[in-house]
Amino acid sequence: MAHNPRRQWQGRGAGARPDPKVVLSRAVACHQAGLLSDAEELYKKVLETHPRQFDSLHLLGLIHYQRGAHAEALRDIDRALSINPEVSAAHNSRAAALNGLGRFTDAIAACDRAIALDPGNAEPFCNRGHALVQLKRGEEALASCDKALVLRPDMAEAFNNRGNALKELKRFDQALASYERAIALKPDYAEGFSNCANVLIGLKRFNEALEHCQRAIALREDLAEAFYNRGIALHELKHYDDALASYDRAIALRPDYAEALANRGTALLDLKRHDEARESYEQALKLAPDHEYLKSMHVHAKMLVCDWTNFSPDCAGLNAAVATGAAAALPFHLLSCMPDPQLQLACASGFLRDRYPAAWPLWRGERYAHGRIRLAYLSADFRDHPVALLAAGLFERHDRARFETTAISFGADAPGAMRARLKAAFDRFIDASAMGDGDVAQLMRDLEIDIAIDLNGFTDGLRPEVLARRPAPIQVNYLGYAGTMGGPHWDYILADRFVVPEESRRHYAEQVVYLPHSFMVNDAGRAISGRTPSRAEAGLPEHGFVFCCFSNAYKITPDVFEVWMRLLGRIEGSVLWLATVSASAAENLRREAQARGIAAERLIFAPKVPLNEDHLARIRLADLFLDTLPYNAHTTAADALWAGVPVLACSGATFASRVAGSLLGAVGLPELITGSLADYQALALRLAKDRALLSGFRQRLARNRATCPLFDTDRFARDIETAYTMMWERSQCGEPPGGFAVDAAAEAGGAGMA
Repeated sequence: MAHNPRRQWQGRGAGARPDPKVVLSRAVACHQAGLLSDAEELYKKVLETHPRQFDSLHLLGLIHYQRGAHAEALRDIDRALSINPEVSAAHNSRAAALNGLGRFTDAIAACDRAIALDPGNAEPFCNRGHALVQLKRGEEALASCDKALVLRPDMAEAFNNRGNALKELKRFDQALASYERAIALKPDYAEGFSNCANVLIGLKRFNEALEHCQRAIALREDLAEAFYNRGIALHELKHYDDALASYDRAIALRPDYAEALANRGTALLDLKRHDEARESYEQALKLAPDHEYLKSMHVHAKMLVCDWTNFSPDCAGLNAAVATGAAAALPFHLLSCMPDPQLQLACASGFLRDRYPAAWPLWRGERYAHGRIRLAYLSADFRDHPVALLAAGLFERHDRARFETTAISFGADAPGAMRARLKAAFDRFIDASAMGDGDVAQLMRDLEIDIAIDLNGFTDGLRPEVLARRPAPIQVNYLGYAGTMGGPHWDYILADRFVVPEESRRHYAEQVVYLPHSFMVNDAGRAISGRTPSRAEAGLPEHGFVFCCFSNAYKITPDVFEVWMRLLGRIEGSVLWLATVSASAAENLRREAQARGIAAERLIFAPKVPLNEDHLARIRLADLFLDTLPYNAHTTAADALWAGVPVLACSGATFASRVAGSLLGAVGLPELITGSLADYQALALRLAKDRALLSGFRQRLARNRATCPLFDTDRFARDIETAYTMMWERSQCGEPPGGFAVDAAAEAGGAGMA
């Protein structure tokens, strides 16, 4: 932005006043020397006698801009332009102020006016590029920055904005090169170092990102964005306390920094400080109510502490926002508060479209000639985690004569018995936690993986860009996420005819492959401690009916809780046994119980125990497991059935709301599946009052546990291998992915088209 004054005087001062030209010249000298307060005083001195002096108004506006006072900058620049609207530099300055105010469309108009007046000025092209990036018009932004660089090849700011455009287009390597060029031209460019850190985060090079943040902070201790980026890098490295401190510093520098407040909320969630997280999200929402995905983050944080204030309006608002295509909800958050599968598809598709543009081919018809089909399982949860607990037996039972297995682990190494077991279960175990998405994809290509199975989906540790790069001819969504991925790079979803009824297939972007029994794998080798603790040891009453639910707090919704409290009210001496939750969640649940006339002490929270086999043993003390809706119990329902406790399910329309029903069907207890909360409540009352009826279900479960498909890991392994083989055979024939069913006959070698 030019600081050369245009000598446009409206008259001369009277008497012995200093010559205003001299005062203006001194002001400009101070301004160029960085003495902003001195320059401001001198500009104002000129304006006392010449209130319509163009240069003093324009340059005073620039001082406000340099201080971050964008509204004041716009006011004074507009006053200058009212005097002389034909100065390109002033329209460019106006664009910079408008960018600072977030008025990006207006900023583009101001840049266009500046360019029309002086097509050879690089600065408005640069500012225009910045505004276009903010409006997510990446290609246009890149073209504008490139034009600036044609005019001024040594313009560091244009390289910086060009990097921003490339980052918006997910071209991270090119963005990094552009930022590095900006820094080479301007070694003290704090913003350049900060932006470089941000793109290094996108490349999963977190330690390098930290170094760049430190360089930026050393150059400018007041650069909030550098502290924000530092927080992200620390967060990704699991240094949650340090990340929180960095976000706090960014917010102290910029109290209206909504993005930092949102990320602060996420760091607090990871620190299990759920109430503080909810408050941080609330503050961010007040500042930026339309900030991407913030609404669902806030709702999810409330659900983690069982704060159901405005629950129905919150869910309806998310529903409406997703229906319009707004980026209001993360796909995982919808599972517990939105029972509409079509909206879940729209949400997942929008999330992928916003973050991972279709820059890679959808299906390339590749096929490899291997003696064995090469499977790669991708997960952040190869550790003591529900996914690993369910699937470890499958990994061990794969037919090594027909399949070669690789684990690609995105999570940090977590030493322990489960990690050691998993490492031994695969032909190859790769720790990819420090690898970039592109590097992982290239490694999979180098390994000539035939079928990639995504066990993460949209859960913690998600890495969707790996499969978005199409590293394998066949890519499968399975187990970790109970819903569609919403994008064309996942060819198949493994399901069963209960979780995805025939009429629901249209709600899935993937081709549906039906396994013959339940879609959910279980490990028949899971141990249960031989000793069942006493009720007293578990904190339960010696007598009385024990309803239980060990699902996460965010799965408990007010309408289901209302049914539970009615049950406690109708069954004298009964209690509700829940998994341990945060202190705030426990307090809120007890308060909600009391509001419904139920004594708080009738809610009993089971503390965590170190060994899963001990938890399975104590589940035996429960009489009936009550499922949640719309997000069913998954592993916890399988736990209850494995321990011999009947599960009462209520099924909805989504995959996540039909999982428990799938398990019950595969263990031979379909009578325990209900289709409405009214039926759910009625059947629960019958089972609690009719001990013979409940005992009959327990006895059937005890018999079926050893014979039904749900816990037959060998049978499941053959079924899923048949599915993989069918996928592979289609690919080998050059056919695109297509849905099919592995029917019961396929266990003997057959399959049919869905």
